[in-house]
Amino acid sequence: MELTETHTLPVSQQRTWDALNDTEILRACIPGCESIDPDGENAYLVTLSAAVGPVKARFKGRMQLTDIDAPNAYNIVFEGQGGAAGFAKGNARVTLEADGDASTKLSYTASAQVGGKLAQIGSRLVDGAARKIAGEFFKRFGAQVGASGGADTAHAGDADDAGDGGGTAADGAAGHNTASTEATDNESGGDATKRKKSWTAWISKS
Repeated sequence: MELTETHTLPVSQQRTWDALNDTEILRACIPGCESIDPDGENAYLVTLSAAVGPVKARFKGRMQLTDIDAPNAYNIVFEGQGGAAGFAKGNARVTLEADGDASTKLSYTASAQVGGKLAQIGSRLVDGAARKIAGEFFKRFGAQVGASGGADTAHAGDADDAGDGGGTAADGAAGHNTASTEATDNESGGDATKRKKSWTAWISKS
């Protein structure tokens, strides 16, 4: 499986990086994600449920961050097991690029191998499921960072110290390639800088 996409997010590059390294935000945004827990330096254990065509399973996996260049990019190496459903392993490169003072382009290229029942259902279904999950993630993630981005816009001088937990969503600012219709209102984006846990390669579980 190969997947390459670019999304524009309505907040600064630093704010986007902080959100990508906040496991609470990511757990709320990743479809089917149950947990993201530390497992050594820059490594995390992930549990999530996913359906790919007729195959439904609960996946447990591990991912490692490498070549970290904050707040610009990192690589993700991942592997996951879904019991009888099969397995997935691969890597992804995530990069951030400022697009003005209050907008960021997030690009990623992921490649993965799947085995077991996942491999038997065909690459079209696997790729289609991966793109659907990615689309849902960025819709939720855009709404999350858009909400905290609204606070940034209203209090430009407060930047990274914002502890107000994100106010109103930034009126359609999550446009471009992301939607902002399914924000998880009880999650706080403002304290992202206080946590250094990292996100998971959920793409691989598709």
